[in-house]
Amino acid sequence: MYFYLPVAARGVLRLIAALACVAVLFGQGNPAAAQSTTFSRALAEVAASDEVAAAFYRSNNYQTLWSAPQDQTRRHALITALTGAALQGLPAPRYDVAGLVAAAKAAQTEGDRGRFEMAMTKAFLTYARDVSSGVLEPKQIDGGILREIARPDPALLLTQLAAATAPAAYLRNLAPKAPEYARLMKEKLRLEAAIAAGGFGADITATAFEPGQTGVDVVMLRDRLITLGYLGPSAVASYDRQVRSAVQRFQLDQGITADGIAAASTIAALNTLPQQRLKSVVVAMERLRWMGNTPLGARHIWVNQPDFTAKIVDDGQVTFQTRVVIGKNDPDTRSPEFSDEMEYMVINPSWGVPRSITVKEYLPMLQRNPNAVGHLQVVDRSGRVVPRGAVNFAAYSASSFPFGLRQPPSDGNALGKVKFMFPNPYNIYLHDTPAKALFANEVRAFSHGCIRVGDPMDLAYALLSKQSDDPQAEFESYLVTKRESSVSLTTPVPVHLVYFTAWPSQNGTMGYRRDVYGRDAALLAALVAAGVVLPGVQG
Repeated sequence: MYFYLPVAARGVLRLIAALACVAVLFGQGNPAAAQSTTFSRALAEVAASDEVAAAFYRSNNYQTLWSAPQDQTRRHALITALTGAALQGLPAPRYDVAGLVAAAKAAQTEGDRGRFEMAMTKAFLTYARDVSSGVLEPKQIDGGILREIARPDPALLLTQLAAATAPAAYLRNLAPKAPEYARLMKEKLRLEAAIAAGGFGADITATAFEPGQTGVDVVMLRDRLITLGYLGPSAVASYDRQVRSAVQRFQLDQGITADGIAAASTIAALNTLPQQRLKSVVVAMERLRWMGNTPLGARHIWVNQPDFTAKIVDDGQVTFQTRVVIGKNDPDTRSPEFSDEMEYMVINPSWGVPRSITVKEYLPMLQRNPNAVGHLQVVDRSGRVVPRGAVNFAAYSASSFPFGLRQPPSDGNALGKVKFMFPNPYNIYLHDTPAKALFANEVRAFSHGCIRVGDPMDLAYALLSKQSDDPQAEFESYLVTKRESSVSLTTPVPVHLVYFTAWPSQNGTMGYRRDVYGRDAALLAALVAAGVVLPGVQG
């Protein structure tokens, strides 16, 4: 186990000193703490540049939040929260605790006190926004992150803070309440302690291990598994059943085929530096902040793209899981991130070929041979089938082609036997596929953006189980008709298409995945530019 006491102790000493400075200035008996018309005028003047703060103070007759004797508990609570902001992967320099303390030390006049009051209010609003809904505007970083972020209302924040009888608890509760957030924070501390201690140890140099193997390389593997928490203290020096079981547990947490064989991909994951893991954790915390404290849904579908899985979660427990294929790592085909509600499923679906695929892939083929891709129908804007002989494909360009393409229900339909619909502007959904072989791959990024489901029938049965006594029979009754049919879900199910390369596993360890689309790298760079400091990663 790692301990990170030196840095923590220094932080506590700085906090105590900061609180002492502020308490001395604005404590009981200090003439500067008395409410006055001069102070009200000074505060009104400095607050004029912030419409929300100005309205708040005006409506409360310029009652203070921070700079009067009775504000001491609230003041201490905010300074404590700001001092600990870095623990949550937040940009601590943005809140300028040192500047606030300096302002308190230097205050001599009512004008100084008014400026301190407003500086604290601005720091609070900035921190509250960041910790509750994220530091970044994700759409500005990556166009595939389409998540709608619910930013807190600053006027409401000020009102709630003023009314809070326990300001420290109020500030703590601004952070996401999802238990995974606390576990990510704990992992962040563990990794920072490992970095401070020099890392996880020397790299494992062997390229592969054989069952029964002994020697120095196996000892290095054993020690790494112990350090990472997958093996208890042990003197074993052979690649025995105990070590193989530990390797399997590690592989499960890394999204690697869990065969218990330590080969190239497993060894590379074992050798991953804590600095690299720390990057994943900090970005994951930001992603959770984007999702805020909005409930995910008592029953919801969780599609973690780097994990290549879709799960049904009922009351916090995974009740169904299947492999998925996500979009190819190409700017036009990467699967996006957003949340919506699944409303119905379509059994025996037709496939309306997306416009981009129609004009980029199929139109050139049809121009060379009008009978190409014979499994697709040519349809007009009303969905009516148009005979191919009536269309001069060569007369159109990608921008002027007035027709669409559609594949009717069939065994070879690109959507398979069922698609799961959560209507959205991006035309993204979950669906079956005839290309079953792709699910055997460890990295499954092959689609045009939609999510292909490895066990679509079982997913359909699981969804229908809440509204049918015999979900399989109900599904089959539609399937055997070979006609396209829509089946509504009595209760819509929230769907979350997410992208977490670090996520707590159900067995208590931390799971890590590849940054398939490079989104984490872009987000980390933006967080660092915003002021997030990662010990051992950058100065």
